[in-house]
Amino acid sequence: MKWLGRDESDNVEDGNASGGGGGTGGFALGGLGTIIVAIIALLLGKNPLTLINQVQSGGDQTTQAAPSMHNMGPESMQRRFVGVVLHDTEKVWDSLFRTMGKQYEDPKLYLFSEQVNSGCGLANTSAGPFYCPADRKVYLDSAFFEELSSRFGSPGDLAKTYVIAHEVGHHVQNLLGISEKMDEARSRLSETEYNKLSVKLELQADFLAGLFIHYDDQMNHILEPGDIESALSAANAVGDDHLQKQMQGYVNPDSFTHGTSEQRKYWFTRGYKTGDINQGDTFAANTNSQ
Repeated sequence: MKWLGRDESDNVEDGNASGGGGGTGGFALGGLGTIIVAIIALLLGKNPLTLINQVQSGGDQTTQAAPSMHNMGPESMQRRFVGVVLHDTEKVWDSLFRTMGKQYEDPKLYLFSEQVNSGCGLANTSAGPFYCPADRKVYLDSAFFEELSSRFGSPGDLAKTYVIAHEVGHHVQNLLGISEKMDEARSRLSETEYNKLSVKLELQADFLAGLFIHYDDQMNHILEPGDIESALSAANAVGDDHLQKQMQGYVNPDSFTHGTSEQRKYWFTRGYKTGDINQGDTFAANTNSQ
Protein backbone atom coordinates (compact mmCIF):
# COMPACT_ATOMS: atom_id res chain seq x y z
CA MET A 1 0.00 0.00 0.00
CA LYS A 2 1.33 3.42 -0.96
CA TRP A 3 1.04 5.96 1.84
CA LEU A 4 4.39 7.66 2.44
CA GLY A 5 4.71 11.34 1.65
CA ARG A 6 1.02 12.23 2.00
CA ASP A 7 -0.60 14.66 4.44
CA GLU A 8 -1.48 13.57 7.95
CA SER A 9 -4.65 14.39 9.84
CA ASP A 10 -4.61 16.98 12.62
CA ASN A 11 -7.17 14.86 14.49
CA VAL A 12 -4.88 12.17 15.91
CA GLU A 13 -4.45 12.39 19.68
CA ASP A 14 -1.50 10.41 21.01
CA GLY A 15 -2.11 9.46 24.62
CA ASN A 16 1.30 7.76 24.66
CA ALA A 17 3.27 10.87 23.78
CA SER A 18 5.23 12.51 26.59
CA GLY A 19 4.57 16.17 27.17
CA GLY A 20 6.99 19.01 27.57
CA GLY A 21 8.27 20.12 24.23
CA GLY A 22 8.95 19.28 20.62
CA GLY A 23 11.12 16.64 19.03
CA THR A 24 14.90 16.47 18.99
CA GLY A 25 16.40 19.56 17.45
CA GLY A 26 13.11 21.46 17.50
CA PHE A 27 11.98 24.46 19.50
CA ALA A 28 8.80 25.93 20.91
CA LEU A 29 7.20 28.84 19.10
CA GLY A 30 5.93 31.82 21.03
CA GLY A 31 2.60 33.47 20.26
CA LEU A 32 4.11 35.98 17.81
CA GLY A 33 6.27 33.29 16.21
CA THR A 34 3.23 31.12 15.65
CA ILE A 35 1.39 33.99 13.96
CA ILE A 36 4.36 34.72 11.69
CA VAL A 37 4.71 31.09 10.66
CA ALA A 38 0.94 30.88 10.01
CA ILE A 39 1.12 33.94 7.73
CA ILE A 40 4.08 32.45 5.85
CA ALA A 41 2.17 29.20 5.41
CA LEU A 42 -0.84 31.00 3.94
CA LEU A 43 1.41 32.92 1.53
CA LEU A 44 3.00 29.64 0.42
CA GLY A 45 -0.37 27.94 0.08
CA LYS A 46 0.37 25.43 2.86
CA ASN A 47 -1.64 24.23 5.86
CA PRO A 48 -0.59 26.54 8.74
CA LEU A 49 -0.82 23.74 11.34
CA THR A 50 1.40 21.50 9.22
CA LEU A 51 4.07 24.17 8.81
CA ILE A 52 3.98 25.05 12.53
CA ASN A 53 4.48 21.37 13.41
CA GLN A 54 7.37 21.15 10.95
CA VAL A 55 9.10 24.18 12.46
CA GLN A 56 8.65 22.88 16.00
CA SER A 57 10.01 19.46 15.05
CA GLY A 58 13.12 20.95 13.50
CA GLY A 59 12.50 21.48 9.80
CA ASP A 60 10.43 20.94 6.70
CA GLN A 61 9.19 17.34 6.77
CA THR A 62 8.58 17.42 3.05
CA THR A 63 12.23 18.01 2.18
CA GLN A 64 13.48 15.72 4.95
CA ALA A 65 11.02 12.89 4.36
CA ALA A 66 13.40 10.41 2.72
CA PRO A 67 16.20 10.42 5.34
CA SER A 68 13.86 10.78 8.33
CA MET A 69 11.93 7.65 7.38
CA HIS A 70 15.07 5.55 7.80
CA ASN A 71 15.76 7.02 11.23
CA MET A 72 12.19 6.77 12.46
CA GLY A 73 11.29 4.17 15.09
CA PRO A 74 8.30 1.85 14.65
CA GLU A 75 6.10 3.93 16.99
CA SER A 76 6.76 7.11 15.01
CA MET A 77 6.11 5.29 11.73
CA GLN A 78 2.85 3.92 13.11
CA ARG A 79 1.79 7.37 14.30
CA ARG A 80 2.47 8.79 10.85
CA PHE A 81 0.68 5.92 9.11
CA VAL A 82 -2.42 6.37 11.28
CA GLY A 83 -2.37 10.10 10.55
CA VAL A 84 -2.21 9.54 6.79
CA VAL A 85 -5.03 6.98 6.76
CA LEU A 86 -7.24 9.15 8.95
CA HIS A 87 -6.60 12.12 6.66
CA ASP A 88 -7.62 9.99 3.68
CA THR A 89 -10.89 9.03 5.41
CA GLU A 90 -11.58 12.71 6.04
CA LYS A 91 -11.17 13.57 2.37
CA VAL A 92 -13.19 10.62 1.08
CA TRP A 93 -16.09 10.96 3.49
CA ASP A 94 -16.25 14.73 3.14
CA SER A 95 -16.64 14.24 -0.60
CA LEU A 96 -19.24 11.47 -0.25
CA PHE A 97 -21.28 13.42 2.30
CA ARG A 98 -21.33 16.41 -0.04
CA THR A 99 -22.81 14.23 -2.78
CA MET A 100 -25.54 13.26 -0.30
CA GLY A 101 -26.22 16.89 0.55
CA LYS A 102 -24.81 16.45 4.05
CA GLN A 103 -21.85 17.81 6.01
CA TYR A 104 -19.19 15.44 7.29
CA GLU A 105 -17.67 16.04 10.72
CA ASP A 106 -14.18 14.62 11.27
CA PRO A 107 -13.77 12.22 14.18
CA LYS A 108 -10.78 12.21 16.50
CA LEU A 109 -8.55 9.15 16.73
CA TYR A 110 -6.99 8.48 20.13
CA LEU A 111 -3.93 6.25 20.46
CA PHE A 112 -3.53 4.56 23.84
CA SER A 113 -1.70 1.77 25.64
CA GLU A 114 -3.17 -0.85 27.96
CA GLN A 115 -6.31 1.07 28.95
CA VAL A 116 -8.21 4.26 28.26
CA ASN A 117 -11.09 6.20 29.84
CA SER A 118 -13.31 6.99 26.86
CA GLY A 119 -16.64 8.77 26.65
CA CYS A 120 -18.18 5.28 26.62
CA GLY A 121 -16.37 4.17 29.79
CA LEU A 122 -13.12 2.50 30.75
CA ALA A 123 -11.70 0.09 28.18
CA ASN A 124 -8.51 -1.94 27.98
CA THR A 125 -6.48 -3.67 25.31
CA SER A 126 -8.79 -6.69 25.20
CA ALA A 127 -11.58 -4.53 23.78
CA GLY A 128 -9.60 -4.02 20.57
CA PRO A 129 -10.09 -0.90 18.45
CA PHE A 130 -13.48 0.73 18.98
CA TYR A 131 -15.54 3.80 18.22
CA CYS A 132 -17.34 5.75 20.93
CA PRO A 133 -20.43 7.64 19.69
CA ALA A 134 -20.57 9.67 22.92
CA ASP A 135 -17.34 11.56 22.24
CA ARG A 136 -17.08 10.77 18.51
CA LYS A 137 -13.63 9.25 18.83
CA VAL A 138 -11.94 6.18 17.42
CA TYR A 139 -9.79 4.46 20.04
CA LEU A 140 -6.81 2.39 18.93
CA ASP A 141 -4.42 0.51 21.17
CA SER A 142 -0.89 1.15 19.92
CA ALA A 143 -0.04 -2.55 20.20
CA PHE A 144 -3.02 -3.77 18.16
CA PHE A 145 -1.36 -3.67 14.76
CA GLU A 146 1.38 -5.98 16.01
CA GLU A 147 -1.32 -8.29 17.37
CA LEU A 148 -3.13 -8.12 14.03
CA SER A 149 0.00 -9.53 12.41
CA SER A 150 1.22 -11.98 15.07
CA ARG A 151 -2.04 -13.28 16.58
CA PHE A 152 -4.44 -12.89 13.67
CA GLY A 153 -1.96 -13.58 10.89
CA SER A 154 -2.89 -10.46 8.95
CA PRO A 155 0.18 -8.35 8.23
CA GLY A 156 0.19 -5.55 5.69
CA ASP A 157 -0.73 -1.89 5.63
CA LEU A 158 -4.11 -2.41 4.01
CA ALA A 159 -5.10 -4.79 6.80
CA LYS A 160 -4.35 -1.94 9.22
CA THR A 161 -6.22 0.49 7.00
CA TYR A 162 -9.25 -1.81 7.04
CA VAL A 163 -9.28 -1.68 10.85
CA ILE A 164 -9.19 2.13 10.95
CA ALA A 165 -11.71 2.45 8.09
CA HIS A 166 -14.10 0.05 9.85
CA GLU A 167 -14.10 2.17 13.02
CA VAL A 168 -14.50 5.37 11.00
CA GLY A 169 -17.41 3.55 9.35
CA HIS A 170 -19.07 3.48 12.76
CA HIS A 171 -18.57 7.24 12.94
CA VAL A 172 -20.32 7.56 9.58
CA GLN A 173 -23.19 5.46 10.95
CA ASN A 174 -23.35 7.77 13.95
CA LEU A 175 -23.56 10.87 11.76
CA LEU A 176 -26.29 9.26 9.65
CA GLY A 177 -28.40 8.47 12.72
CA ILE A 178 -28.01 4.68 12.47
CA SER A 179 -26.26 4.35 15.83
CA GLU A 180 -29.08 6.24 17.54
CA LYS A 181 -31.62 3.78 16.16
CA MET A 182 -29.50 0.92 17.51
CA ASP A 183 -29.56 2.48 20.98
CA GLU A 184 -33.33 2.80 20.81
CA ALA A 185 -33.67 -0.86 19.83
CA ARG A 186 -31.46 -2.11 22.66
CA SER A 187 -34.06 -1.49 25.38
CA ARG A 188 -36.88 -3.39 23.64
CA LEU A 189 -35.05 -6.43 22.25
CA SER A 190 -33.72 -9.59 23.84
CA GLU A 191 -29.99 -10.14 23.87
CA THR A 192 -30.19 -12.64 21.00
CA GLU A 193 -32.33 -10.30 18.90
CA TYR A 194 -30.07 -7.34 19.60
CA ASN A 195 -27.00 -9.38 18.70
CA LYS A 196 -28.53 -9.98 15.27
CA LEU A 197 -28.91 -6.22 14.80
CA SER A 198 -25.37 -5.70 16.05
CA VAL A 199 -24.10 -8.07 13.36
CA LYS A 200 -25.87 -6.00 10.71
CA LEU A 201 -24.32 -2.82 12.12
CA GLU A 202 -20.83 -4.31 12.05
CA LEU A 203 -21.23 -5.73 8.56
CA GLN A 204 -22.31 -2.31 7.36
CA ALA A 205 -19.13 -0.84 8.87
CA ASP A 206 -17.19 -3.46 6.87
CA PHE A 207 -19.05 -2.36 3.75
CA LEU A 208 -18.18 1.27 4.48
CA ALA A 209 -14.53 0.31 4.96
CA GLY A 210 -14.50 -1.30 1.51
CA LEU A 211 -16.30 1.72 0.06
CA PHE A 212 -13.67 4.02 1.54
CA ILE A 213 -10.81 2.01 0.02
CA HIS A 214 -12.58 2.11 -3.36
CA TYR A 215 -12.50 5.92 -3.34
CA ASP A 216 -9.16 6.27 -1.58
CA ASP A 217 -7.57 4.30 -4.40
CA GLN A 218 -9.29 6.53 -6.95
CA MET A 219 -7.96 9.64 -5.21
CA ASN A 220 -4.49 8.52 -4.16
CA HIS A 221 -3.72 5.30 -6.09
CA ILE A 222 -2.88 3.49 -2.87
CA LEU A 223 -3.30 -0.14 -3.93
CA GLU A 224 -0.50 -2.52 -4.79
CA PRO A 225 -0.64 -6.24 -5.66
CA GLY A 226 -1.80 -8.31 -2.69
CA ASP A 227 -3.33 -5.39 -0.77
CA ILE A 228 -6.98 -6.42 -1.08
CA GLU A 229 -6.04 -9.95 -0.05
CA SER A 230 -4.41 -8.44 3.04
CA ALA A 231 -7.62 -6.63 4.00
CA LEU A 232 -9.71 -9.75 3.36
CA SER A 233 -7.33 -11.73 5.56
CA ALA A 234 -7.99 -9.28 8.40
CA ALA A 235 -11.77 -9.46 7.84
CA ASN A 236 -11.56 -13.25 7.90
CA ALA A 237 -9.47 -13.28 11.08
CA VAL A 238 -11.95 -11.21 13.09
CA GLY A 239 -15.09 -13.13 12.09
CA ASP A 240 -17.11 -14.32 15.08
CA ASP A 241 -17.00 -17.96 14.00
CA HIS A 242 -13.24 -17.87 13.49
CA LEU A 243 -12.61 -16.22 16.86
CA GLN A 244 -14.96 -18.55 18.73
CA LYS A 245 -13.30 -21.62 17.26
CA GLN A 246 -9.92 -20.28 18.39
CA MET A 247 -11.03 -19.31 21.89
CA GLN A 248 -13.54 -22.00 22.88
CA GLY A 249 -13.36 -24.67 20.23
CA TYR A 250 -16.98 -24.36 19.07
CA VAL A 251 -19.31 -21.83 17.46
CA ASN A 252 -22.43 -20.27 19.01
CA PRO A 253 -24.27 -18.21 16.34
CA ASP A 254 -26.69 -16.67 18.90
CA SER A 255 -23.77 -14.88 20.52
CA PHE A 256 -22.38 -13.43 17.26
CA THR A 257 -22.03 -9.64 17.38
CA HIS A 258 -19.86 -8.89 14.33
CA GLY A 259 -20.66 -11.55 11.74
CA THR A 260 -18.90 -14.61 10.34
CA SER A 261 -15.65 -14.44 8.42
CA GLU A 262 -17.49 -15.01 5.14
CA GLN A 263 -20.03 -12.30 5.90
CA ARG A 264 -17.35 -9.78 6.78
CA LYS A 265 -15.37 -10.53 3.62
CA TYR A 266 -18.52 -10.37 1.50
CA TRP A 267 -19.62 -6.94 2.70
CA PHE A 268 -16.13 -5.44 2.57
CA THR A 269 -15.77 -6.70 -1.00
CA ARG A 270 -19.21 -5.38 -1.94
CA GLY A 271 -18.28 -1.89 -0.74
CA TYR A 272 -14.92 -1.98 -2.49
CA LYS A 273 -16.23 -3.29 -5.81
CA THR A 274 -19.43 -1.24 -6.13
CA GLY A 275 -18.34 2.10 -4.69
CA ASP A 276 -22.08 2.69 -4.20
CA ILE A 277 -23.18 3.60 -0.68
CA ASN A 278 -26.74 2.59 -1.58
CA GLN A 279 -25.59 -1.03 -1.84
CA GLY A 280 -24.71 -1.17 1.87
CA ASP A 281 -28.09 -1.58 3.57
CA THR A 282 -27.22 -4.65 5.62
CA PHE A 283 -30.33 -4.13 7.74
CA ALA A 284 -32.60 -4.81 4.76
CA ALA A 285 -30.43 -7.59 3.33
CA ASN A 286 -30.61 -11.22 4.36
CA THR A 287 -27.17 -11.31 5.93
CA ASN A 288 -27.69 -14.92 7.00
CA SER A 289 -27.39 -15.98 3.39
CA GLN A 290 -23.88 -14.60 3.02
